[in-house]
Amino acid sequence: MNHGGPAGDDKPMPAAEATHPPAVVAPDVGPVPPARPRRRWPLWTALGAVLLMLSGGVPAVLLTGVLSDVEVGEPATAASPTENPTTIAARQLAERITAQLDKQSAALLSGDRSGFLAIAAPAARGDLRQRFAALRALRVTRWEARPSSLPMTAGKAGEWRLAVEFQYCFVVPDCRPSPLIVETRWRDGAEPRLLSLGRSKPAPTVGDRANGQPGSLPWEVSALATRTGKRTIVAVPPAHRHRLPGLSKRAEAAAKVADEYVVAGKKPDRYRIFYAGPKEWKRWYGGDHPEWSAGYAVNVGGGHYELVLAPDSFDYGPGLDAVLRHELAHAATLPEKRDYSDESSWWLVEGLAELAAVDGQPVARYAGLSDTRRLVKGDWDGKLDTLAPDEDTSDKAVTGSYGIAYLAARYFLERFGEERLLAFAKVVLHDRRIPRQTSEEIFDETWASLHKECVAYIRAAVR
Repeated sequence: MNHGGPAGDDKPMPAAEATHPPAVVAPDVGPVPPARPRRRWPLWTALGAVLLMLSGGVPAVLLTGVLSDVEVGEPATAASPTENPTTIAARQLAERITAQLDKQSAALLSGDRSGFLAIAAPAARGDLRQRFAALRALRVTRWEARPSSLPMTAGKAGEWRLAVEFQYCFVVPDCRPSPLIVETRWRDGAEPRLLSLGRSKPAPTVGDRANGQPGSLPWEVSALATRTGKRTIVAVPPAHRHRLPGLSKRAEAAAKVADEYVVAGKKPDRYRIFYAGPKEWKRWYGGDHPEWSAGYAVNVGGGHYELVLAPDSFDYGPGLDAVLRHELAHAATLPEKRDYSDESSWWLVEGLAELAAVDGQPVARYAGLSDTRRLVKGDWDGKLDTLAPDEDTSDKAVTGSYGIAYLAARYFLERFGEERLLAFAKVVLHDRRIPRQTSEEIFDETWASLHKECVAYIRAAVR
């Protein structure tokens, strides 16, 4: 696949050339500290795609399961004579909280900050100011909030804990919303008052050995400056707002390449890209990522992936364009409803992303070729399904692993063409079928035969 598109520049464009609206900056947050020196890995060593799955997929089940006999927002039906009085109170409180959440949602979408803050006690308003500003900067177009369970007493008279499901869209009004669950605390009354708002939490996955500790979405904890293009929305901490014009231009070019790798369904409505400063890299989405990673993709539900660039990604110069193509290709190729969790398919996930990253360049120009050669002639066992590196894998071995994945994907592309390669990716990554069950269906050959030929191709490519 020979993709075009000029490399961008991370310097601001002259005013006469700028075609995007000015950046929007969220106030009320202190300055981001200056970037600390980081080890600069070779580009291909750093192309680690860390895939997390937020726990936002659970809410719908909770809502229908816990509140199956009460529609939130509807008048309470007569309680059973034997129903616990606390449960009755909780149902009624859920209705009143829902009314407050509806007011807040309307205020957010209309840009009414005072209305957005009005449902909260003074102590919670600083947090809400942060979220309001960041969500408006991201051009929120849909925001819905509903209790995902009944409120529970918080151990203090008049205070209740409640898990709330939020659903949101950015830029595109009719997108499939991304869901998340947030723990909240309320003080009861005719109009309940929000006392505190928790953070969303990522679930542990195979992709980056996430430890399951609480994480945060960028807009929950950070001020953001943003720029929207035809295919992307790019967000950075305000201290890096000067990078926005160039980064947006480069992201748009990368999106054109990634769009050619869509495996199933529609193209992403917008690729969501966040550049993290040193503080944000440690905080967003759990913050526990391998040192060799230059970026990662997070499944936030609703068919959306959010893509994060590491603090030193701008040190790669033109290589940043390859990082962008790699990460955006993940959003185009990976399943909408769930992450891949089988390490045996890692080679295919990363091989497709590397094909996008190199953008049609010949194998001889692959930046990680020497490390790939070293691994192929050294410790590699000749199996694709055991290729995935872990946090303790050496930097050169990580580079080599990505290189082998790239060459494997390139073998299938050269032999069978783009259409059949993407069809194979769909059945393996989306339908979760193992290669030996699908190779004859897609390629008219057994997997044992194809795997042997693929390994021979890889060994020949690094001679």
